[in-house]
This record gives sequence, C-alpha cells and structure tokens, in this order.
Amino acid sequence: MFYLTEEFFSIQGEGKYAGVPSYFLRTGECNLSCPGFGAKYIVDGIEKDGCDTYFAVDKGFKRAWKKIDDAESFTKHLKEKFDEIGYLPHIVITGGEPLLYHRDDTLYAIVDNLVNFGLDITFETNGTIEIDFEDYPAYRETIFALSIKLTNSGEEGSKRIKPKAIANIVNHSKDSFFKFTIDSKLVNSTAIDEISDITSPHKGSTIYCMPVGESRDTIWRNDKSVFEFCMKYGFFYSDRLHIRVFDTTQGV
Repeated sequence: MFYLTEEFFSIQGEGKYAGVPSYFLRTGECNLSCPGFGAKYIVDGIEKDGCDTYFAVDKGFKRAWKKIDDAESFTKHLKEKFDEIGYLPHIVITGGEPLLYHRDDTLYAIVDNLVNFGLDITFETNGTIEIDFEDYPAYRETIFALSIKLTNSGEEGSKRIKPKAIANIVNHSKDSFFKFTIDSKLVNSTAIDEISDITSPHKGSTIYCMPVGESRDTIWRNDKSVFEFCMKYGFFYSDRLHIRVFDTTQGV
C-alpha cells in the first residue's frame, strides 16, 4: 500500500522531458522537508515553511491522501485514463519522495505493468533512497530525475546527499539526469562547488538547473541569475512551465 496525493494529465514542466505530455502520479510522504525553499503554508492552524509540494510532504495533509492497495484495479483505472487521452503518455511518478515506496508490492506491480505496456516512466526523486535493482528489475527500465538538494534546501548535507544511492541509480537505470533547484543567493555563493562535488563522480551526466519558486513571482526573482549561471558553466537551463502557465504546483 502506498499513498497517492493526486494524479493528473498535463505537460511536463521541468528537466529533460519538459514539454512532453505526461500523466502524473504524486505520492505522499518524504524523508526531507526542505524548509529553506521558503514555500509558506498553513496546516492544522500552524504556519510552516517547506518545499513547493508541501501538500505531498507534510503529514498534516495525510487525511486527504488516498491509499492505493490494489495494483490490478489501479492499473485498469490508468488504462481507462489513457483510453480517454487517446494515446500512451509519458508517466511521471513524483512526490513527496516516491522511492520511499520502491519496495511496496502494490507500487512495484503497477510500475512493472506500465513497463510491460511499453510506457516511458520517470521517477522524480531526491536521490537519497538506495534501490535494490536485483530484486526489483522493472526499475532498470525506468528513468530517474535526480533532484539532489543543495544547502538552500535547509537540510543537513548528511541527510540530503547519499553518494551510494546516487551512483546506484546512475549505474543501473535506463537513463538518469541531475536537476538542481537554485536561487540567486546560491548562484552567487556555493552553487557551482556543491553541484560539482555531487556530479563529478558521474562523468558525462546531464545537468539541469532551475529557479526556486512555487509561484510566478518567486521564479521571476531567480530565473535570470540561474539562466546566466547555466550559460557560464555549460549546464542546461530548466524552466518550470507549469508554474509559468498556472501559477501553482498542484494538479498541473
């Protein structure tokens, strides 16, 4: 059994597959909270700071999450959604941190079914969970967007950077790429050193950088500096198309 906070059909707004029609499955729970990203929200009458998908991270929202415990019925449900769409979209499994459930029988069976259907699947992960690719071989046929958190997340380095877990994904998945969320302050301080330390063991990896922001306003405050940072160091710039269009991170 795993928790699903939302599912929806949209356009991927970030990273390597930006612009691709995609069906999103957003799981609930995360092993990081990233208060440094500064997205303000209220839960149970308490104001907090967190990441831009706080509604899928903070367990205060758990009452609204849906339990998924039947792989066959959920796979059937997805096939019906794809029939409505009229084609097989890219699948994005995001969170929260979806790999918290990578050993879950229900999630694995769903992923295995989708792989067998021939769908492309991307996991959006913080890269802190080590996957057993031997016991769960379907994950070898999926793509991983490694959104490793930097100091601007407000998390301790030992908690947010797990070199063994990162190397395991890079070495065993069908494809992977790095995606860093940075702001103007980090650009002007330690961003390049932090990114280099994380990615240098993985020569030839694709690196995307995108601006911090849960709204158009916060993106506008950071996008130019991140854009120029990517030009300077030869990284790929990733915008956040869904936020530009809808001014929110939820359900788009």
